[in-house]
Amino acid sequence: WRGRDGAPYSTLVPSDVTINYRHGLPVVTLLLPTRSERCQFTLKPMVTTVGAFLQDVQREDKGIERAEVFATDGSKVSDATLMEVLLMNDFKLVINNTAYSVSPPVKEKLSSEHATEMEDIKSLVHRLFVALHLEDHQIRKERELLQKVDHLKEELVPLEQMKARITDSADAKTSRLLWVGLALMSTQGGALAWLTWWVYSWDIMEPVTYFITYGSAMAFYAYFVLTKQDYLYPDAKDRQFLHYFYRKSKRQHFNVERYNKLKEDLAEAEESLRRLRQPLHLRLPVQEISDKD
Repeated sequence: WRGRDGAPYSTLVPSDVTINYRHGLPVVTLLLPTRSERCQFTLKPMVTTVGAFLQDVQREDKGIERAEVFATDGSKVSDATLMEVLLMNDFKLVINNTAYSVSPPVKEKLSSEHATEMEDIKSLVHRLFVALHLEDHQIRKERELLQKVDHLKEELVPLEQMKARITDSADAKTSRLLWVGLALMSTQGGALAWLTWWVYSWDIMEPVTYFITYGSAMAFYAYFVLTKQDYLYPDAKDRQFLHYFYRKSKRQHFNVERYNKLKEDLAEAEESLRRLRQPLHLRLPVQEISDKD
């Protein structure tokens, strides 16, 4: 074992650093180098990290310039390692240029009842932590969702205006087409009546009306073949409206896919905001939520 400058460490006997368990918590006792007095450090192994322990040691003795922990194979132990993990095996504690060999005692295994009790305590602490920080998390999440909703609405404003203009134009064209269809049917009925009673007789016009009816049936069947839908007037009107709408959108460079994506994101954000404000999700009384709203 050698230091960074190549000088060997002066390794002390294991008794210079001792670890004992008191009330279930490990207590590290070591001799402070410059103060020449023993100091005890009570650890919380499931919370305390190696870095926090070394900082406590340096805080007790200002003369300590270097404090590190190494495994028995010489590899450095990360400061983020929990003391609970470190105390599972032997290690070396380096203070300044002195290396202390540390052999943690084998902790007695907990009984099944004690282990279950510890797990219950951990679960209770976790629920307490969530309960104490739930309101802060809710406020932060609500603020993020509100900002997202505002941003999406700002992006949708020009698209909504363009969509409204395109919709009005497509609706007007669809309505004109419906009136043109009614005018053509009226003209056809009037022409057939004129030919039947004033020009020809019913005996001559009957085959004509038959073929007109048959041609109309063929047209409706062709509509079904092309669209895979029955010819219903509301559906036909909507289909024609969409045809005009997409053609107009392409001419005016209106991005329908982007508009739909923004609308979906806005609906999802508003739904998340609604669920976030529900009392059952917050685990708060209904009256408290009502007062906030």
